[in-house]
Amino acid sequence: MNSTAYLIPEHPVIFEEEIKKSVFITQIAHTPSIELAKAFVDQVKKQHSSARHNCWGFVAGRPENSMMWGFSDDGEPSGTAGKPILAQLSGSGIGELTAVVTRYSGGVKLGTGGLVKAYGGGVQQALKLIQTIEKKITTQLRLELDYAFVSIAQAELSRFEAVEVESHYTDKVILIVELEVNHVDALTQSIINKSGAKAMVSPVENN
Repeated sequence: MNSTAYLIPEHPVIFEEEIKKSVFITQIAHTPSIELAKAFVDQVKKQHSSARHNCWGFVAGRPENSMMWGFSDDGEPSGTAGKPILAQLSGSGIGELTAVVTRYSGGVKLGTGGLVKAYGGGVQQALKLIQTIEKKITTQLRLELDYAFVSIAQAELSRFEAVEVESHYTDKVILIVELEVNHVDALTQSIINKSGAKAMVSPVENN
């Protein structure tokens, strides 16, 4: 699992321009999965159902994970729309985003080079409007400890910005906490050291 944080879009953006009587409307939204990327494409297609083309590209996961990429020319000549859209998205260093470029044709042919420039350029301009936030990669740990150690453990959890998800108080205290992946080793070491190795720390298995 890659534990480094990456950037995602905070809000959707729209960029519109007219090129040789064709109107190009670029919409970009945050889509954290392939299903949500396709749902956004469908939503824009319904919104602009009278347009001749709704071309799209998405990066539905980490920016560098090409297994989560997709694109479509939606009736434009092959390679003139989907690929330039995806090239802009994948080169942006931002993850979990989908761009749909709607074209209302004005009857003037743009040629393949003109189309590549129009579709890629629209996405490039829309990307400049995006405000990003950092997506942190988190995981869960299970802590098993004596009651006497709870207050010290909670101070450590706070120090590493770990959030308590569940707690069970029986003969021992069991806490399920969520924290950033890159804090796991330091927190684990700290809890074990401060409890004199009496606390048990283990990863929570995700089903």
